[in-house]
Amino acid sequence: MNSDFSANIERFTGFADRYDKFRPGPPDALAEVLCRLAQTPRPQLVVDLGSGTGLSTRYWAGKAEQVIGVEPAPDMREQARVQTAAGNVSYREGFSHQTGLPDRCAQIVTCSQSLHWMEPQSTFEEARRILVPGGAFAAFDYDWPPTTSNWQADAAYEACSARIDEVENRQPNPPPLQRWRKREHLARMAASGCFRFTKEIVLHHTEPGDAERLVGLLLSQGSVMTLLKSGLGEADLGIDVFRQQVQAALGNTPAAWHWSSRLRFGIA
Repeated sequence: MNSDFSANIERFTGFADRYDKFRPGPPDALAEVLCRLAQTPRPQLVVDLGSGTGLSTRYWAGKAEQVIGVEPAPDMREQARVQTAAGNVSYREGFSHQTGLPDRCAQIVTCSQSLHWMEPQSTFEEARRILVPGGAFAAFDYDWPPTTSNWQADAAYEACSARIDEVENRQPNPPPLQRWRKREHLARMAASGCFRFTKEIVLHHTEPGDAERLVGLLLSQGSVMTLLKSGLGEADLGIDVFRQQVQAALGNTPAAWHWSSRLRFGIA
């Protein structure tokens, strides 16, 4: 396994505040589902791999005795510490395949919007190692972007994203990213030999959003920020036009946005 994830880390460096402000939190039903699967009403320990700015970690503050977020990017960890007030939530430097945690210490291990950036087999093996027998491993990814309150805004997001993809594909000397297809997560989990049972379900929740948030979501994408950090401007990516379109479509009054989260879980 190539253990050099420096390009992945760099992709998510330099915009932790924006990431934390505009990205969604976990679905409300997530804790209930995972606690039932792990057969515990209140886990002693939940470990959140690739915890980023702590959105998916501090979610568990009132639902578990202890929560540990594992994150390799220093500025993401610092943002997580700043945003987390709960005393039972902590963060540590590490990777999904090298957490440094003891054997059989956790009832639940999660990956929120992050498993596709992790080497799968070694991540599954590490999750199984730190999970108690019968514990639950869960990777959940949002259908992106959400369904907003206005189809014109949704269409504008898709059009701008397509332009950004085209620009990114034309860049010389692309960084050596390590990335795996989300739609193959469940098959890899089932084939890993680490879990007794695997399944995929879909959870739904709503969060408020307006024009500022939709632009913020676009700017929280690693691909966008990598291109901007390379010296390209917003006009090169069509973001200036996108801003105008979503402002006209959504305005500044928050409305309910619908998020769908694909939850793939395995039982250790």
